[in-house]
Amino acid sequence: MAPIEDHPLRYQLANELHARPFPSMQAPCSAAYVAFKKAEMAANRDRNADVAHLMALLDRHGVPHPQPGATHYYGQIGRHWLKWEQHTEFVTYTIFSEGVEDRPFDPRAFDPFPQDWLEAAPGQRVTSILIRVEARKDDARMRDCLQDWFVPESLAVSSVLEDAAIMAGDFRIDQNGHMRFAVFASEGTGQRRMGRIVQRLCEIETYKSMSMLGFARVRSMGAQLGALDTRLTELVEVMSEEGSKAEETLQALLAISAELETLSAQSSFRFGATWAYEAIVNERIAALREDRHAGGQTFREFMVRRYQPAMRTVRSAQDRLDAMSARGVRAANLLRTRVDVERSAQNQALLESMDKRSDLQLRLQRTVEGLSVVAISYYAVSLASYLLYPLEAPTGLSKGALTALVTVPVVLLVWGMIRRLRAEVEK
Repeated sequence: MAPIEDHPLRYQLANELHARPFPSMQAPCSAAYVAFKKAEMAANRDRNADVAHLMALLDRHGVPHPQPGATHYYGQIGRHWLKWEQHTEFVTYTIFSEGVEDRPFDPRAFDPFPQDWLEAAPGQRVTSILIRVEARKDDARMRDCLQDWFVPESLAVSSVLEDAAIMAGDFRIDQNGHMRFAVFASEGTGQRRMGRIVQRLCEIETYKSMSMLGFARVRSMGAQLGALDTRLTELVEVMSEEGSKAEETLQALLAISAELETLSAQSSFRFGATWAYEAIVNERIAALREDRHAGGQTFREFMVRRYQPAMRTVRSAQDRLDAMSARGVRAANLLRTRVDVERSAQNQALLESMDKRSDLQLRLQRTVEGLSVVAISYYAVSLASYLLYPLEAPTGLSKGALTALVTVPVVLLVWGMIRRLRAEVEK
């Protein structure tokens, strides 16, 4: 039997589903995580710069480079493990280390990332995280640790994956510029499961930060959107006033519509990315299967109280922008109709005026034709008279009589010729 022909991307697409496995972690351990994003046009950035930055770090540790075109990397650097991932708008680095520092959330966990290397990153820091993983303690000791490490007002803590671990965090940036999360692993929790918990914590924070860029965008365009809304409302009110100049109002409306379309084009990618990131945040939290611990708020509850209002603001701004664009289009269409009606009335009046002029021209033409018959007849009679004068003696008729005899036939002949000529022209 002949072999089945495969699509050229079949294996590449199938392998992509398994290309980024979760790390294996066992308490006690820690993770240091950082995400970089280019300030502008991050989705169209030079991705080779991301790879070059990774290779610069690997060269410092004498580690082989990833394959050409790689978008992820996982390997050992010294006594640590490094995970690198390239995404649509950002790139992430995670250092996994065995054991924990005596000082909780010690910034020295970032020491595998040299300072000059961090400063040379092809982008800006979106977020950085310190995660401390310990064996689970009794509730009283865990409560004391959480009170010492986090701000109680913002603290979210929950039991995840059927009590496989307790995770906690306050989503605040500490004095060293990092987010902090703590994980207390229950006895018997597997290394892969612990790696999934840590990975999802990093993803929740990263995608939360990325989606909040949409909120920042909305705040920056709020004043402009408000001014455009006011101008649009004023122009719509002007439309209903008697004596308003429709064409001038239409031009002003088209200018506002152009500004709204520009805003929409500039914000469409950020809005779309915001909804995608928000969906990932919700999915990652749902995948942890939270249960309430010690009466504290869960991560989902924290998001509902602190994060979802920002997302609703973004959605409201997007809806407002879309509604204003649609309102501007409707108003412009109404004004175009009004302008067309006014132009039609002007054209009708112009046609009526042209009809009157044509009628006057026709009357004038007929008058001129009558005068032309008289003039031509006069000269024709004169010529005919000169031709008949020699018959004066033989006929015994005077010159006046001869002229009188020839006048009527000549006038009739001239009149008939002019009518025939006019008939041919009208055809």
